[in-house]
Amino acid sequence: MKLTKFGHSCVRLEKDLKVLVLDPGSESDVDSALSGANAVLITHEHADHFDAARVMPLLEANPGVTIYAPKTVADAIRDQASASLAQRVKVPAVGEPFDVAGFGIDAFGGQHAVIHPLIPVVANLGYLIDGKVFHPGDSFTVPEAVATSQLEVLLVPFQAPWSKTAEVLDFVISVRPARAFPIHDAMVNDRGRAVIEKHLASISARFGTSYQNLESGVGVEL
Repeated sequence: MKLTKFGHSCVRLEKDLKVLVLDPGSESDVDSALSGANAVLITHEHADHFDAARVMPLLEANPGVTIYAPKTVADAIRDQASASLAQRVKVPAVGEPFDVAGFGIDAFGGQHAVIHPLIPVVANLGYLIDGKVFHPGDSFTVPEAVATSQLEVLLVPFQAPWSKTAEVLDFVISVRPARAFPIHDAMVNDRGRAVIEKHLASISARFGTSYQNLESGVGVEL
């Protein structure tokens, strides 16, 4: 499996000539990420994870793509979509694994991390792909299936309005994957990144995790 990040929280997975894309949002290179995609997984409704204005035309132009998203996102897509695309939009059932484009998917339901009590909380789905790669969306919740498995890759929300570095570190410690790569990092500058990465690299290593930055457009083999 090849994993490529295309900015912020957008990740493209390729295996056996099939392509799975997660969270093509406003801070991402969605054109490159979605090129030839067979399936798209969306964690939640925020624009930095699903940029409807840019992504909908690409989905309409690709008759072979299937979309999985929380109900609120799925309903919004169906409202805008052609009849053909609307039929290809599905809502994952938590606790019911499914296969799409040759990838095995487990969806874990919950809510977006709290930003502030005055800001409404939205639904958030985390996705475990082939039992190897976990994309949590905007949440530090660790599902039991992830906590008890020997996860190969954790995609770590690096910096956000809803988090602090201590929580990022505790998330990695709780999961203890073999490798950790950053997502949700479009809002941090180079100086801030260096500080956070220093802590992530040193503390992750103490718990058996190799942390590595992942530049946009650069793929890694898993």
